[in-house]
Amino acid sequence: MSRPNPVYCAVDTVDLAEAATLIRRIAGGARPAVGGVKLGLEFFLAHGAPGVRYAFPDPVRLTGIGFFLDLKLHDIPNTVAGGIRAVVDLAPTYITLHAAGGRAMMRAAVEETGAQALKRGLPRPRLLGVTVLTSLDDDDLAATGVGGAPSDQVRRLALLARESGLDGVICSPHEIAPLRQECGPGFVLMVPGIRPQGSAAGDQKRVMTPRQAVALGASHLVVGRPISQASDPRAAAEAIARDVGVNDV
Repeated sequence: MSRPNPVYCAVDTVDLAEAATLIRRIAGGARPAVGGVKLGLEFFLAHGAPGVRYAFPDPVRLTGIGFFLDLKLHDIPNTVAGGIRAVVDLAPTYITLHAAGGRAMMRAAVEETGAQALKRGLPRPRLLGVTVLTSLDDDDLAATGVGGAPSDQVRRLALLARESGLDGVICSPHEIAPLRQECGPGFVLMVPGIRPQGSAAGDQKRVMTPRQAVALGASHLVVGRPISQASDPRAAAEAIARDVGVNDV
């Protein structure tokens, strides 16, 4: 039996035409090669909501794949609530905010997300807390005044995010197992730092293969360059999906 496709492709480009073409190649048609697409801060700052609607149009959305709007909001509670209010109309499946912004900020985001989705008759976007970026290691955290290993900080922020009402967190592959055990099966673990066997790590310092991450309990895998920079992005995405047990791609 095939499992739902956990692969979210990170579309990390400011080229609108390139983004739209990639999304249609991997997400269009009767059988999308990915479970969702991720559009991040770089793309959003360049093109805003109109760019999102162009790159990820209704025909692609109707295939049922997810839409991950990775904005990593981090500001005072009122400003973050305003940011949520500004993007709810795009109907993202997931929106990210920094868990380090604190309990009040996260709760304001939760309340605003629910209120705006109800007001507009849209599905409620799920909120994910960014814990520790996968580009950071012990030395990087120490330089910012955070003592201990990245895994300790990830755990602290994940528990704070859960207590504040968030639906899940972003974590590196190496925090999947302890967070799954502590936060339970329904807590979303969106995992970047995923590299298929033989791929270069790039600027990621805490990486793992797709199969390993899924086996540990990842909800979704964020894969960027191994798909987007492949000579055949759709074939690359399909290969990753099949590797983690998705047969209907």
